[in-house]
Amino acid sequence: MPISELSTRQSIFLTAAATAIATTSVILSYQALRREHRTTRLKKQVGEDVEEWERSRAGSGLGTPDEKIERVVRQDREWKKGEFDESLIREQLTRNYNFLGEESMQKVRNSYVVVVGCGGVGSWAALMLLRSGVGRILLIDFDLTTLSSLNRHACATLEDVGTPKVIATQKFFRKIAPWAEVDVQVGLWRKGSEAEQWLEGADWVVDAIDNLETKADLLSHCHKKGIKVFASMGAGAKKDPTRVQISDISTTQEDPLARSVRRKLRINGITGGIPVVYSTEVPSEVKLLPLPEEEFQKGAVKELQAFDDFRVRILPVLGPLPAIFGLEIATYILLDIAGKTLTDYAEIKNRKKVYQSLEKGLLRSEKQFKNLEHMERLPISWEDIGFVFDELYNGRTSLPPYEIVPKFAIVRWDKDQILDIGNIVVMSSKDAMKHEKICLKDGQNLVEVYGKEVVDKIRRKSEEARRVLSWRRD
Repeated sequence: MPISELSTRQSIFLTAAATAIATTSVILSYQALRREHRTTRLKKQVGEDVEEWERSRAGSGLGTPDEKIERVVRQDREWKKGEFDESLIREQLTRNYNFLGEESMQKVRNSYVVVVGCGGVGSWAALMLLRSGVGRILLIDFDLTTLSSLNRHACATLEDVGTPKVIATQKFFRKIAPWAEVDVQVGLWRKGSEAEQWLEGADWVVDAIDNLETKADLLSHCHKKGIKVFASMGAGAKKDPTRVQISDISTTQEDPLARSVRRKLRINGITGGIPVVYSTEVPSEVKLLPLPEEEFQKGAVKELQAFDDFRVRILPVLGPLPAIFGLEIATYILLDIAGKTLTDYAEIKNRKKVYQSLEKGLLRSEKQFKNLEHMERLPISWEDIGFVFDELYNGRTSLPPYEIVPKFAIVRWDKDQILDIGNIVVMSSKDAMKHEKICLKDGQNLVEVYGKEVVDKIRRKSEEARRVLSWRRD
C-alpha cells in the first residue's frame, strides 16, 4: 500500500475523531450549564417558598421553629399541660414515635412514674424516662448533692452541691422537657406514713434505695397494693458491665443485697414477682470505705448516720455502673408502659442444674476418697460450686490449657486440706479421674504432677475464693 494513501486514511480518521470529541465536549458543556441553571432556579424557588412559609408562620403568631425554641428557653417557667407547643414535643420525641408507634407513645406520655432514691441509679432511670416521653414523674429523696456524688449522678453539677438531689434533678429536667410534670418530695419514704400516698396512681415505681430495711418495706408495700415496682440491687463495688442483667428477685445470683432483700420479702410472704436489675459479678476485694480516725475521736460515730438504720460508711462506686443499672430500669419500664413488655430477657437460666450436677459429682468423688458408703451432704453448697466454676475459672478447666470441655467435673484439689471453697478445682471428667487416682489415692505431690506454676496459680485462686466467702458472710 502506498505511503501517501495510508497518510490520507490516517488524516481522515484523526479528523473524524477530533470532530466527535469536539461535538461530545459541546454537548456535555451544554448539559452541565443546563443543570447548573436548573439548580440555581430550584434553590431560588425553595428559598422563596421557605421565606413565604416563615412569613406566614410569623404572621400567625407562631414563628419559625428556631424562634419557638428560643421563646421557650427565654420563658423560664412551669408549663401547664397543653400549653407547650405540641409540634416541638413530637419533634423532640420523633425517634420514640418511630420506634414505638403512635398508640404506644400516647400511653407513655400519659404515664406516671415515681422514682424513690435519686442518686446514681435513680437519677439515670428518671432522666431516660423523661427523655423518652413519660409525662409525669415524682422524685423522692432526702439526701443532698455532694462533691463525691458528681462521679455518677445524671444531672447534678458543681453549683448543685449542698442542695437536695431531687431539686437539682428537677431543675435539670426543666431544661430538657419543660412540658413534663416533674414533682419532688424532699424526704425519706417510710411505711405507715403519709409517704405511702405519694405512690398512689403510679404506673410504675422505681426502687433505687440503698438501705435494706427501707427497700424491703417499699417493695412489700407495692407488691401488696398491686403497684408495679422495679428494684435496683447493688451497683457498688462492681466493675464489669457485661454481668449486669434483669431477672426476677427470686432468681438473682451472687448479689448479697438481693439475697438479703429476698429473705426479708419471704417473711412478708413474697417469693417473687418483682423485676430487678443486678450484677452477677463477685468482687474479689471489696469493703466499706474507712471512716477517718478523727471521726472516732469526736465521740459517738453513730451520730454521723443520716437515720438510725442507715450505715455510716459507704461502698466504693465506679461511676458508669449505676448509670447502666438506671438505663436498664428505664428501658424495661418504658417498654412495659408502651405495651411492649420485655418478657424474653436473657437472664441466667438453668445454671442451677449445672451447678447441682457438679455438686453430685463431687459428692460421689468424696465418698470414694473417704471410703464411705453414705454421705448426705457436702460442707460447700452448689452456689459455692457455681462461683468456683463460673466466676473463679470462667467456665474453663483449672489446668492448662484452660479449656472448655464437653463434660466438666469438680474435684478436691489437695488431699491433706479440708474440703472448702478454696480446695476444689475444675477439670474435665477424664482429668478428674486421673487426679483422684494419682493425687488423692496414691498421694503424689501436686507440684511433681502439675508443676510449680500451676500449683501457685491455683493457690492464688483458692485465696481469692476464701476472701469472697468471708465477704459473703460479712
